[in-house]
Parts: sequence; C-alpha cells; structure tokens
Amino acid sequence: MTLDQQKSILTIALLAAFADGNKDDAEREEIRRIAQSLAGDGGVADLPRIYQDVLLQRTSVQAAVQGLSEPMHRQLAYEMAVCVCDVDGRQTAAEREFLTRLKASLQLGDPQTTAFDLQADALVDVAEKAVPMAVPVATAAAAPPAAAVGAGASDAELDKSILNYALLNGALELLPQSWASMAIIPLQVKMVYGIGKAHGVELDQGHIKEFIAAAGVGMTSQYLEQFGRKLLGGLLGKVAGRTLGGLGGAATGMAFSFATTYALGQVAKRYYAGGRVMSTAMLRETFQGLLTPAKQLQTQYLPQIQQKAATLDAGQIMTLVRGT
Repeated sequence: MTLDQQKSILTIALLAAFADGNKDDAEREEIRRIAQSLAGDGGVADLPRIYQDVLLQRTSVQAAVQGLSEPMHRQLAYEMAVCVCDVDGRQTAAEREFLTRLKASLQLGDPQTTAFDLQADALVDVAEKAVPMAVPVATAAAAPPAAAVGAGASDAELDKSILNYALLNGALELLPQSWASMAIIPLQVKMVYGIGKAHGVELDQGHIKEFIAAAGVGMTSQYLEQFGRKLLGGLLGKVAGRTLGGLGGAATGMAFSFATTYALGQVAKRYYAGGRVMSTAMLRETFQGLLTPAKQLQTQYLPQIQQKAATLDAGQIMTLVRGT
C-alpha cells in the first residue's frame, strides 16, 4: 500500500469519527494526540494536517476516495469507516447517512458490503447484551453487599482476570481482520463490570463507558489508534478473501491494547475498592501512571499475546464478548 493510499484511508477513518458531530473537546484532543503520535512513530508525516483538514472541513469523502483505485483498498476504507462508527455503540442517523454516501463514492454495491455489515452489526448486538444497558433503579439505589454473587473476589483473582482480558485484547489487535479490534472495547466494558461486581457494585453500560472516558480512554480515539497502527504496520486487513498483512514482524511493536486494558483494569480495581471517590483528574493521573509499567508488561507477555492471536477466530471472539 502506498503512502497516498494510506492517507486516503486514514482521512476516511477520521471523517467517520466526526460524522455524528458529537465528539467532545476531550475526545477531539485525544484524536489529535493520536494523529501526532502516529506521525511521530514513522507513519504518515502529514497526518496531523489531515486531522486539521477533517476537523475544519477542508477535505471530503470525494477527495479522499480519489486516492483509492484498487477495489480491495476501497473495501478496506469502507470497513474501517463502519468500525469507527460502530465502536461506541449503535450508529446514529448521521453516521448511517455518512456510510451510505461513502459506499456510493467508493462505488461499492450491496454484494461487496452486506456480509461485513452483518458481521459488524452482530458484534454490536452481542456487546449490548453482554452487560446491562441500564441497572434497575432499585438495584442502583441499593447495591448488593460484598458477599453477593460475583462479589468478594481476592486481589489475586482480580489481577488474574485483568491480565487475561489484557492478553486477549492484545491478541485481538494483532488480527488482520478489520473488525477484530471492535471487540476490544466491549471486552473492556465486561472487565470493568466484573471488577465493580466483585466490589458489590452493579454497573450498567452507561456508567462503565463514563468511567472509561473519565480515566482518559476515548472509545473512538482508542480504536483509531489501533487501526492506524495496524494500517501503518502493514497488518491490515482481510478483505474479499485476501489478507493484506499477517502475523509476523509487523506485530512485534504492537498489541498496545494490552497496556491500555491492563492499566484500565488496575484503575477500576482501585476505584471500586476505594468507594468510588476518585475525581476525574485523579482517575486520569492514576491511569497514566499505570500505563508505563503496563507497556513494560506488554513486552514481557508479547509471546503469549501472539500465541493467543494465532488461535482466535470470529466465532470465538463473539463467544468471548457474549461471555458464554
């Protein structure tokens, strides 16, 4: 894939990220940071300018599509846009309209997109059912005691669970399938749900997503970082039955989701064990402080991450997110 083709796909991904118009200042700043980071790590040098062009509406889908002449690259661009729109839940009307316009601009028909759309929708469905969308008022008002089902887990048990989630999410990031990273955030939500329950707190998806955002882990920005590193590392993606990259040398410097998931789990453990009194500033400071040692652990566990990635398939991923 050429530099211009990478630029076009990244532009479309960023356009998808802002399609709903609902990104707050913190999320926009995190996306800007990621653009600078990807450029600084030897990626697309003018990615920060591309970010500014998208944010200030100085570019368009039509302009980005001009750089994609090969059908498999157009398919990949569409799949990435769907994933970006789906990563924080159900598509909004604005996102659906954006994807319809994008598909037309990419000259893709239903036969080329239906299978992927169904797969992505199925993952969203499974993720929504895995953790309650809302906790009943009575349950929220009177959280179950520490002796309730799922509560009372030891620190060692919670640490083992957090490590397992981190290993799994690191493995998902190494898979070439363009939708695989969509499962990372639902699994982070399940992890936090389990940690809260272990401390006698019944959580719903809304609360958990607010907690994750408060810790400084943006959902859209996290996926864009995973996607950007996959694209620039030559790992993406499986399109039209062909694989553009694979598990090999490109995977060595990746699996960043291991560190993010591990640090997030440790923050959640401290937050719920401490009675949920940490401020947003303290949550973010604690998360950032844990991220560096988590990255060191990531290097240590990379062989296990790669081994797990080699055994995962679509059915297993759905089962893991569902929790059955």
